[in-house]
Amino acid sequence: MDLPSPPAPLSERARTALEELILSGELAPGARLNEVALAARLGLSRGPLREALRGLEREGLVAAGPAGQGMSVRRLEPEELAELYDMRALLQGFVLGRIAELAASGALPPGVMEGLRAQVAAMEADAGAGEAAGYYARNLAFHEVLLDAAGHRRAAGLYGSLLKESHLARQRSLARPAAMRESNAEHAAMLDAAAAGDVPRARALGEAHVAGGGKRRWLETLGLKA
Repeated sequence: MDLPSPPAPLSERARTALEELILSGELAPGARLNEVALAARLGLSRGPLREALRGLEREGLVAAGPAGQGMSVRRLEPEELAELYDMRALLQGFVLGRIAELAASGALPPGVMEGLRAQVAAMEADAGAGEAAGYYARNLAFHEVLLDAAGHRRAAGLYGSLLKESHLARQRSLARPAAMRESNAEHAAMLDAAAAGDVPRARALGEAHVAGGGKRRWLETLGLKA
């Protein structure tokens, strides 16, 4: 008989809850984090909460203010976000190249490509219905599957860290149906190249999806051009 898993430490539970509040936008960039109010909301003491906040600070999601002012949700400057897009583009290209190599050698697990195509079809339906929240959630899941399929833990860890920091900007850039459809067409093209085992094209399309498409769509929300 398997024994039940021990409950997660209080600090880890607090960290998960706070991360969800930040990534959902409920705690917006720049928002001050009142430890007393947050501890009461989460039903925790301030000790585990402070430990959770220190962990989120290391991840780049919260930032310490001047002495005595506590922490706030990190607000990224446009230059910082642009750099995040640039680095994510390199990793996205690497991941797509890896998947294409696996497909070419027959080492890609059965059903992976079919599952990815099914997600693309579901995202197309979301885009058609103007379901921005649904599209974004599926988009995150799609990219998680890509990372898993590539089978490179270090790349997945780095990409995940960069993704969390750029989350709110990405969500805003995919709010319009036209942006959703354009992004999803890029998904389909990446999969076609990877399934064909075309490593250079898969890598190039992976990079372009972030550096060209994603970065440009984000700049458009700021009224700027790439």
